[in-house]
Amino acid sequence: MTLRAAGRQSLVDTVVDQLRAQVAAGEWRVGERIPTEHALAEQLKVGRNTVREAVRVLVHAGMLRSRQGEGTFVLSTADPAEVMRGLRRAGVRDVLELRIALEAEAARLAALRHEPADLERMRAALDAQTAFEDPDGQPDSGSLELYADHDVEFHRAVVEAAHNSALTATYAWFSSSVREALVTALGDRDMPRIVHGDHHALMEAIASGDPDTAYRAARTLLERPKQAVDSLLAES
Repeated sequence: MTLRAAGRQSLVDTVVDQLRAQVAAGEWRVGERIPTEHALAEQLKVGRNTVREAVRVLVHAGMLRSRQGEGTFVLSTADPAEVMRGLRRAGVRDVLELRIALEAEAARLAALRHEPADLERMRAALDAQTAFEDPDGQPDSGSLELYADHDVEFHRAVVEAAHNSALTATYAWFSSSVREALVTALGDRDMPRIVHGDHHALMEAIASGDPDTAYRAARTLLERPKQAVDSLLAES
């Protein structure tokens, strides 16, 4: 067995990725003991503490199992955490596809029927959301749910600006799924971040009274994350 020497940056993550790849490739069969920390550290050219942390990550993920006094053994060649991430991303995609259908039409109607209070509600939701961002404009990791709440509030404001009671009721029922998918996406570092420019473009399109522009703006806003999710699912 030959393992590449790890780089100098993000050593634990690097070693996790290398060990995960080796396990997935069948370097060690299910039930087989992997090399000792000392042996892995020498092969990877890293410290034993780095190897220990990496192994701990894979134990927590369900790929390895440590037995006191016996060593660490392969439990599964598939990373259950990665499988679950794939399932969650598929769920996010399903929600996004339905959101495109509902919100694009809602935006078109909103351009024709909105009232000043509707635009104020959208603007207030976007302004409130910025309070939960870090200096780089990304959602604060400790406030993801509050950040998501304000994003959902913006989109509910768009839908309700259509002044269609059936559409409003449908989206109100659906909004819990929207929020759950959004929190999942925000907590996944590989998923795209929210683009505020697209939200402001949608609000401005509705304010302009042009239904076609509003329809396209709503689709653009949601197509970006859907395409990113499609790419991640294709890679997996």
